[in-house]
Amino acid sequence: MDELLLPEPFSGGLILSYKCNSHCRHCMYACSPRFKGDWISERDAERILVQLADKVRESPLGPDKIGVNYGLHFTGGEPFLNFDLLLKVTEMARGLRIPSTFVETNSFWCINDDVTRDKLTELRDAGLHGILVSVNPFLLEYVPFERTERAVRIGGEVFGENVIVYQTFFYHQFKRLGFRGSLLFDEYLRTAGIEGLSYVELLPMGRACYRLGDLYRKYPAERFFGESCRAELTRPWHIHIDNYGNYIAGYCGGISLGDARDLSSLRKVDLSDKPVLRALVTDLRRLYELGVEEFGYKERKAGYISKCHLCVDVRRHIAQQTDMFKELSPREFYLHLDGE
Repeated sequence: MDELLLPEPFSGGLILSYKCNSHCRHCMYACSPRFKGDWISERDAERILVQLADKVRESPLGPDKIGVNYGLHFTGGEPFLNFDLLLKVTEMARGLRIPSTFVETNSFWCINDDVTRDKLTELRDAGLHGILVSVNPFLLEYVPFERTERAVRIGGEVFGENVIVYQTFFYHQFKRLGFRGSLLFDEYLRTAGIEGLSYVELLPMGRACYRLGDLYRKYPAERFFGESCRAELTRPWHIHIDNYGNYIAGYCGGISLGDARDLSSLRKVDLSDKPVLRALVTDLRRLYELGVEEFGYKERKAGYISKCHLCVDVRRHIAQQTDMFKELSPREFYLHLDGE
């Protein structure tokens, strides 16, 4: 297989930077305070948004409504770490009439009502349609819950129904348990128990493979042989484009399908010079064998929690050995996967 056909994306997110105030255990993109603050340039953001403008689909409820898998969202990292840039790309999106735009945030910046209301109002007036507020016990280690509550409350005042709480289970659980301030994950488990984690979407990929592995059953590598990542890598919804211009399909952090500053070049992805990507769309066994035979990869004795765990662990090992694979990008992703 020398070519991968990609459909045009119809929804997605623009990662302004991987830099974040938090180092969450479950982060798919290995975001961290230690990530370089390489914010997307206004020029690159505009080039990308211009190309997405006629592709992004509005929410089924209309162009001024938002949905997780519709429209365009601004994300990170934490986009509010660079509010001026967030405001600028919002204005760009409005000028291009991109529908169903929203921002994802962990609410760390919601220190009081006035600051929260002023920033959200400014974004609304610049053309933003809504906000997604992240809520989970991993983020609770870094962000006091009262700031999350403030973002949800004032977000509703500013954006009306265009507030997505992700995930609502945790939001209501934290309120019921009367949480205030921040809380270490181990303390959360002692207070709330582990059962609640089974009711929510917790994707076994990225940093979660290393920081949350004890929550999952593990399997030998061969369990995932015969599986491929073709479906994940070719899906047209909720794709991401990062601050370096990498086109990231699905939630596959650290894998670039090419340069999204020229989306037309990505309709057919040349795999002849991307052996890692070619292996992933064929059979995970091939990626495993590439890691073992050419780079001395050793299977994890403890096993793997998912095919994504096997994939990222082999990729991480290869990225530590060489920079010859351009599809393993951004390379800094592989430095922040496991541990503080």
